[in-house]
Amino acid sequence: MPIVVRIDVELAKRKMSVGEFAERVGLTPANIAVLKNGRAKAVRFSTLEAMCRVLDCQPGDLLEWVEE
Repeated sequence: MPIVVRIDVELAKRKMSVGEFAERVGLTPANIAVLKNGRAKAVRFSTLEAMCRVLDCQPGDLLEWVEE
């Protein structure tokens, strides 16, 4: 998949657990896992905004395009 989700990298930088992140963003840990594992087909802008707010980062810190 050419879009790589880097949530795990940002969580590790902040020493934040998936559970804490999910709670603060307003998603279930299962939905965070779907995003982290690249199985999501789409991400709402409101979800992306919430993740960036919680992690104090930019969307490009969470999503990366890589050539196949």
